[in-house]
Amino acid sequence: MTFRAGDVSVGTELPVRTVTVTRGDLVRYAGASEDFNPVHWNPRVAREAGLPDVIAHGMLTMAVAARTVTDWVRDPGAIVEYRTRFSRPVVVPDDGQGTSIEVRGRVAERLDDTRVRVDLVVTSGGTKVLSEARAVVRLALDPNGQQDG
Repeated sequence: MTFRAGDVSVGTELPVRTVTVTRGDLVRYAGASEDFNPVHWNPRVAREAGLPDVIAHGMLTMAVAARTVTDWVRDPGAIVEYRTRFSRPVVVPDDGQGTSIEVRGRVAERLDDTRVRVDLVVTSGGTKVLSEARAVVRLALDPNGQQDG
């Protein structure tokens, strides 16, 4: 079932998503994305670059946040715009447990009959790691072609 325009209003909250990221995940992501920057897998290089330890790929963090929206709306094609800024790195310890990324979102604005802006808050270890994270989502019209709400 896809969300319809009348199903949401300003203030509608998305389900909270928490994703654990381990060093193994970073290695797999590096291979899939062909981003082999050593700050994502080599602690010595990360520290020499001024980082506290190995960090997650920024695009991986962005994707976790976007997936929260696509799972909520149940249609990956519904996102018509998505943007964010990287504000803090996601440090991933080499302890077998990794770190968690938490994503919270809510409908912040109705743009027209079918489009809404969803604002996201993305944190790791209680620190905001993405800033100005937002998506514009196109919702389906209600069966009678009207917005219910």
